[in-house]
Amino acid sequence: MKLEERVNAISALGDYLKELDEATKSGLFLRAANENPWFTKESLHLAWQGILNFLSKEKLTQWTSAYAFTDGKPKKVGLVMAGNIPMVGFHDLLSVIIAGHKALVKPSSQDSALIRFIIDSLNEIQPELGGQVAVVERLNDMEAVIATGSDNSSRYFEYYFSKVPNIIRKNRTSCAIISGEESSEDLLALGDDLFSYFGLGCRNVSKLYVPTGYALPTLLDAIQPFNQLLEHHKYRNNYDYHKSIMLVNGEPHLDSGFSLFRESADLVSPVSVVYYECYENEAALSQKLVANEEKIQAIASRRGQYPRSLPFGTLQKPELWDYADGVDTLKFLSGL
Repeated sequence: MKLEERVNAISALGDYLKELDEATKSGLFLRAANENPWFTKESLHLAWQGILNFLSKEKLTQWTSAYAFTDGKPKKVGLVMAGNIPMVGFHDLLSVIIAGHKALVKPSSQDSALIRFIIDSLNEIQPELGGQVAVVERLNDMEAVIATGSDNSSRYFEYYFSKVPNIIRKNRTSCAIISGEESSEDLLALGDDLFSYFGLGCRNVSKLYVPTGYALPTLLDAIQPFNQLLEHHKYRNNYDYHKSIMLVNGEPHLDSGFSLFRESADLVSPVSVVYYECYENEAALSQKLVANEEKIQAIASRRGQYPRSLPFGTLQKPELWDYADGVDTLKFLSGL
């Protein structure tokens, strides 16, 4: 198929998913939640809308216009998917399909129902394009690979897939920069970056950089609408556990009533905990960001005014061209 035909087929998939009846969608979301108890109805709807945002003909055309794809023999590209948030591996699958290659998909056991449904839907709408995708138990006979996992699994991936072109993704997290000029509305929007998907995504903020002397209770007051997180038993267990540890150890912290804020130089905080670190001036802040550049997925700031930053509330609403780890997946695939 030519690129234009692939774009048309994928936008048709978007139309199909958009018109899915509520009973079918509810059943699908129930299967997904049974695989992963972190996948709440709210999280699934947020991820679903993100996927639909990807699948418009206009955005697909805009995305692919900067690349040159050959119509030669397609390569078999293995995809090892993560399962921390719903359909987190979809962008890689979409990239392989739009580039004209064959996708050998190994979904996470924590997130297979959604990916399998989308693949089955593509098969139904456009069998020729759907035939370019196969769900597999083991990755054999692939000619390239895109694998996402932890820092530990990435070492295995780097060894196992070293003989083929690859993109290997490791643990990353995101941070936010507070200047002290934010309104309560700005800080509420930052709450989306902190707490959507319970903070489990690499695009969720787990670290705050705040100016020395900043009154953190201002932020804690602004994010109170997110206190409903405590209604989820797994999140509540994390909150209670980390709160008790901090109290027993006498660790200074602030408690919003549903999340804990502790000063730390570390980047990655556990579920229900947010780390913060003070900076004296923008030069000192820049040094901190550069030092952690390899571990930061995205940066949030009030207006996206800092280099490489995006406005508050947008980190978990990426566009097609917002590549994980800053690695241009389509450039990699078009060069195979």
